[in-house]
Amino acid sequence: MTYPPSGTAPHEPGPHRPSAPVPAQRRALPSEAVRRIRAAATTEPGRLQFIGAALALLVVVFGAVTYLEISARASAAHDVVERSQPLSADAASIYRSLADADTMAASGFLAGAQEPADVHERYERDIKEASRLLVRAAASTDASTSSHREITTLGELLPEYTGLVERARANNRQGLPLGGAYLRYANQKMTNELLPAAERLYAVETGRLGTDSADARRWPFLSLGAGVLALAALVWMQRRNYRRTNRVFNHGLLAATAAATVVLLWLAVGHTVARAELHGAMVHGQESLDVLNKARINSLKARANENLTLVARGAVLTPDGTQDQYETDYSTGMKALGAQLKSAQGLADDSRGSDPVATAVRGVSEWQDRHGKARTTDDRGEYESALEQIIGPKDSTGECFEQVDAALQQALAHEQDEFDTAAEDGRGALGGLPAGAAVLAVLGAVAAIVGVNRRLSEYR
Repeated sequence: MTYPPSGTAPHEPGPHRPSAPVPAQRRALPSEAVRRIRAAATTEPGRLQFIGAALALLVVVFGAVTYLEISARASAAHDVVERSQPLSADAASIYRSLADADTMAASGFLAGAQEPADVHERYERDIKEASRLLVRAAASTDASTSSHREITTLGELLPEYTGLVERARANNRQGLPLGGAYLRYANQKMTNELLPAAERLYAVETGRLGTDSADARRWPFLSLGAGVLALAALVWMQRRNYRRTNRVFNHGLLAATAAATVVLLWLAVGHTVARAELHGAMVHGQESLDVLNKARINSLKARANENLTLVARGAVLTPDGTQDQYETDYSTGMKALGAQLKSAQGLADDSRGSDPVATAVRGVSEWQDRHGKARTTDDRGEYESALEQIIGPKDSTGECFEQVDAALQQALAHEQDEFDTAAEDGRGALGGLPAGAAVLAVLGAVAAIVGVNRRLSEYR
């Protein structure tokens, strides 16, 4: 048997030994600190130190919260001016350019083998403009967004559309009836694929504009609340100081109160002005732009359908087989155009906005009258005479269409100017406020400490 070495005992588990007790000195430290704080709070100098620190902290918090909240509002206002609205306007321009290109393609086809040079140039200009805007929009949107996907779709479909139009022209120059089929197929691709994608792009970007505008107009409740609290605390301290010393003014506290008041008034007035201007930009600018854009697009689509009615010559019917599809689409588009022009008249807030809309309303009325006469002529079998009434240089529906299009373009330019001016004013009202609030808050906190230290010096 082996025994353990002398002086040792075999290892056996023993009872758990408690940790060494914390020294009484260490346990006493927190309680000693609390005791000293309480003792300091019972003396006027101690209370003044606590009050000074609290006042400085409140003013600094007010400045920090104002800086953060107003920076967010200013960023949203910047997005409205520099990103959201320009992208929404570009999306509307893409839609208009595509619709106008389709209209010009049909108009040039109707003119016969010798397509008018101005019509062809306008078609080419529309296609180039749509391509340019698609490139710019793609550069301004993230690849993961729905907008980018719609832009990609449009970029892929546009060459297919132009290829169909070129085939239609080539056959038309040779007098082959197959040209009409290619043109109808091109119109179907435009109507069923290109324009819906452009419309979705416009809807997404206009929705983002509304979100950015709403973010910029949200009230900064935290900043206002912090400002009122800081100002109330400063006023209370001055009143307390007056009651204990009979001194009306403490220069440090007065300067801190003035700084907090300036920031609070700047915050309230600046944000109120920005909110009003951005709201005006949306109501008097963007809402009118939205209605006018849709009105112009409907006029372009109606014109294209009017031309295609003569191109198809009854070859495309409604699903029930009773009516001409293009004539039905023309009537639907003109009805929507009339409703949108009525809405635009209600939204126009000055003569520069309402006069062009009134001109467009008169042009639409005359357009419908001339269209009815042209249809009657075509129904009698007088195709050439009906063609002259549609695309002729004088007293034709094309003349009315150009009048309506020019009036709507003028109204759109005016409403765009109104939006830009109001939105820029709204952004400007927030300019400098975040930095100004931060600087004044720091100065106010320093002034509050100086004012309290002035009182403390009386006890030394």
